[in-house]
Amino acid sequence: MARFIFRRVLQALPLLFLISLILFALMQTVGDPVATMGGRQPLDDADRIRLRCQLGLDQPILTQYVFWLIGNDWTILDTNCDGVIDEADGYGRLRGVLRGDFGTSITDRRPVTTVIGEKVGNTLLLMIPAQFLIIVIGIGIGIYSALRQYSLLDNTMTALSYVFQSMPIFLIALILVYLFSVNLKWLPPNGMFDPLGDRSFIDVLRHMILPVAALTLISVAGYSRYMRANMLEVLNADYVRTARAKGLPEREINLIHALKNASLPIVTLIGLDLGSLIAGAVVTESIFGWPGMGSLFLTSLGRDDYPVLMGILMLTTLSVIIFQLLTDITYTWLDPRIRY
Repeated sequence: MARFIFRRVLQALPLLFLISLILFALMQTVGDPVATMGGRQPLDDADRIRLRCQLGLDQPILTQYVFWLIGNDWTILDTNCDGVIDEADGYGRLRGVLRGDFGTSITDRRPVTTVIGEKVGNTLLLMIPAQFLIIVIGIGIGIYSALRQYSLLDNTMTALSYVFQSMPIFLIALILVYLFSVNLKWLPPNGMFDPLGDRSFIDVLRHMILPVAALTLISVAGYSRYMRANMLEVLNADYVRTARAKGLPEREINLIHALKNASLPIVTLIGLDLGSLIAGAVVTESIFGWPGMGSLFLTSLGRDDYPVLMGILMLTTLSVIIFQLLTDITYTWLDPRIRY
């Protein structure tokens, strides 16, 4: 097992490096961050050139990538871009991503780690309950539908799953807002707190209900269909029929023999979803005004703040790779043949 994990980690490192290089190159096409720094008052050419020099944007792409990855040595560069090499302006100084420094946000000039750290907790507060409900409800419905094939619940859930899978997330979110906020006035339509409230746990919980419900509805249908299909395939396998012929209890056959083997494809789906939790839900957070990573990504994209964008994308990539590694480990427990 240790050898298998070590091999998977070694495979993940060059993949992470390659993804970072591709993402950094793509960020150069997002736009010119200097153009957005002037706000309503456009910058003249001299200020634009000076800012590009201070931010290191006048360097070749590969040089910028090396600075971003391992840090830069501004003792050999003109940090003030005035022809004099000194320590007066260290705005563009980087310790490097390999040392945990993702740089400085171009728009508000704070460390990227600080900007992201303020939002990641809000995203996890929204995404973890949603993912828990998706897994529990989706897998539970899928198992029950497979065990009660063509029953009323099975036919009902099949029809509802097709409906929800065909609807975009923004439509479900808008329907929920219209029903429970506009018509019934039971729940707040957006935000994380009531501006005039006491920001209590109950206040946050009330604001969480609609976005969590939207995320759950859009994904439960997929989970239930996957689980149902996998369970039906396993329940018709030869070894399950043999277990029944030997007189094993139906509960033991379903929960031990069938469920364990039917869980393999679901584990992959869960691993992908858990890996992307930290990125947040861009559309959902935008509709409900939730101050999380998804909203931060859209804001940074509109401002061409590529250090923050790179920080979010790399954090998401690292999270996906880690959870895929955990998925592979889970695979070896569910099916020991995989490790060989």
